[in-house]
Amino acid sequence: MQPATVVLLQNDPKTSQSLVKSLCNSFRSIYPVRSLGELRVNIAKHRAHVVILDMELASIEDVERLSREFPGTCIICTHRLADEQMWTAALNAGAADIVSAGDCRGILSAAQRTAALSLAA
Repeated sequence: MQPATVVLLQNDPKTSQSLVKSLCNSFRSIYPVRSLGELRVNIAKHRAHVVILDMELASIEDVERLSREFPGTCIICTHRLADEQMWTAALNAGAADIVSAGDCRGILSAAQRTAALSLAA
């Protein structure tokens, strides 16, 4: 079963394509977007359960705003140089997890885990 909808904002088009391919077998719909504005519109329009957000395109404050604006949506942050400090800041801002942008398997795992939590809520 493919229970969830994902909206995906990534800086690198190749990473975005790889993620779409990785996610398509586990999620009903995946919507890649190119900006924070487009991200917000698509979260609302498609009632996204999961957002995968590249921290090179968004700030911690953006994560906080998205978390408040869409409380039923799980946010997974990515960054090519994710570290413990960034992980702590992202979680404090309302993200469910932060994963290295190149770790498609880790992102898929985080998305599946948070989708299950989102749907259960």
